[in-house]
Amino acid sequence: MIEDNNNILAKLDGLESRYEEVSTLITDPAVIADQERYVKLTREYKDLGDIMDARKRYVACLNSIAEAKDILANETDSDMKEMAREELAANEPLRPQLEEEIKMLLVPKDPEDAKNVQMEIRAGTGGDEAALFAGDLFGMYKRFCDSKGWNLSVTGSSEGAVGGFKEIDFAVSGDNVYGVLKYESGVHRVQRVPATETQGRMHTSAATVAVLPEADKFEVNINEGDIKWDTFRSSGAGGQNVNKVESGVRLRYPWKNPNTGETEEILIECTETRDQPKNKERALSRLRTFIYDREHQKYIDDIASRRKSLVSTGDRSAKIRTYNYPQGRVTDHRIGYTTHDLQGFIGGDIQDMIDALTVAENAERMKDAEL
Repeated sequence: MIEDNNNILAKLDGLESRYEEVSTLITDPAVIADQERYVKLTREYKDLGDIMDARKRYVACLNSIAEAKDILANETDSDMKEMAREELAANEPLRPQLEEEIKMLLVPKDPEDAKNVQMEIRAGTGGDEAALFAGDLFGMYKRFCDSKGWNLSVTGSSEGAVGGFKEIDFAVSGDNVYGVLKYESGVHRVQRVPATETQGRMHTSAATVAVLPEADKFEVNINEGDIKWDTFRSSGAGGQNVNKVESGVRLRYPWKNPNTGETEEILIECTETRDQPKNKERALSRLRTFIYDREHQKYIDDIASRRKSLVSTGDRSAKIRTYNYPQGRVTDHRIGYTTHDLQGFIGGDIQDMIDALTVAENAERMKDAEL
């Protein structure tokens, strides 16, 4: 009953055999033993499963429309015709909605989207006020992550002289974390009268945010024998135990930059917990993510230049957003989106902004994929 020239169904039919193939592969012991391949295939299986579910609903919708039209054209019973009209009224508006949903599912996904992230916020220009703003941004992300049910853990920080942070590093884990938070990378600018300002003058300060997809163990080759470990006593809150136990860890790792051929030393500290083995494990995770990020920067740059995307650019020095306190507004310069609920936004209510950025990027992807 479905029309033969339906381009969307033609695209979906080609994926059905792949879905069946992947569903068989992920039960193969040889595939399960190859963790890198198994993880990729299970992600593909989930994505294809979502598409197949949408296909099933779309086919049912098309069949209902075709059957209703057939009844209206050929049936004489008034009750049957009334039922057909109701069926048509329910399904005709549903069809374009399902087509849009399927188009979005067919857009090639960023393979990094499902990953957890390592985030860094660093105070930029503006001295003490920039550190206070970095603290505000961290609080914003903390509340947003709490609202999503994600786990946020601080891996290292350097506090500002009057509060906030000169720098704070933290990990976020949960569902599709990088896919949501990747749009936050860049320079965030604030315009306000600082608490440190005695003359009441407005200042412009900045903080940089970096969102890095967390590398899986098999994605980065690290020779653990080359790592030099030091331990030290953590400082800060936590009572006398913090000062007595050498729970803080510091690693030094010689890394050969594949782009320059030069060897540079990577230095990472972790004082997150009082448990030294846990701190070692988290320092290793940050090392993997750092190397993965550096080695994949060319890949990120290639995507940005090929798609000329205004939304997720590889350039972390780009000014992406301004927080204007006197006017109570937040503006994202990539898509011209403005909200006048600055307090709510700083309070962690950033989902609408992220949704607008996602829509803008997906529109670009759909255009590229010719959907």
